[in-house]
Amino acid sequence: MDTIIKNSLNKSISYQEYRDLVRQLAIKGDTTGNEKTEALVNYTKLNDRRMKRWDKTIKLTDEALNKIKSFDEPITWLVLTESWCGDAAHILPVLNKVSELNSNINFKVVLRDENPELMDAFLTNGGKAIPKVIMLDNNTDDVLNTYGPRPSEATNYVNRFKAMHGKLTPEFKEDLQHWYNTNKGQNIINDLTDMLCELKPNVCL
Repeated sequence: MDTIIKNSLNKSISYQEYRDLVRQLAIKGDTTGNEKTEALVNYTKLNDRRMKRWDKTIKLTDEALNKIKSFDEPITWLVLTESWCGDAAHILPVLNKVSELNSNINFKVVLRDENPELMDAFLTNGGKAIPKVIMLDNNTDDVLNTYGPRPSEATNYVNRFKAMHGKLTPEFKEDLQHWYNTNKGQNIINDLTDMLCELKPNVCL
């Protein structure tokens, strides 16, 4: 496992490099990943616009700011993603915004299809769901926790719908996008600060 994580970290890129990549793909009409369908290309274009908007508009409460800035252990958030992933387009800008507030949080991005061993080690209910954040201790390289592929409220929303209807419909997926837009990243911020508090309880005192 250590070798798999280290190899992926060596191939990782910064959030800004990832944003530049997605922007260039959107311009060229291309996408990351092994599949290159027209639908995935269109999602990449849409996600470039989504991330551009979130990069400019995400706001944090004073309480969240204080908790994030109080965290004093060096960690890395290594996230598996692809440019076409709708959930990732909402989540990655928030991860970046939080990491920018604390130099102890190192945020790195890798592509799922280029890192199959890493993805297989961090499946969600047996599936290769993304985005998947792997939280690492920089001193020991231990895996401290994982996060994703969706924030807690969205996960509950999805699970309830699946329990009732068996699968997610196009209409539901549209409703989920509305949820992200209305929530404005606050559930993600709360989830992340809760996880930081679990690692360092004094952060939340």
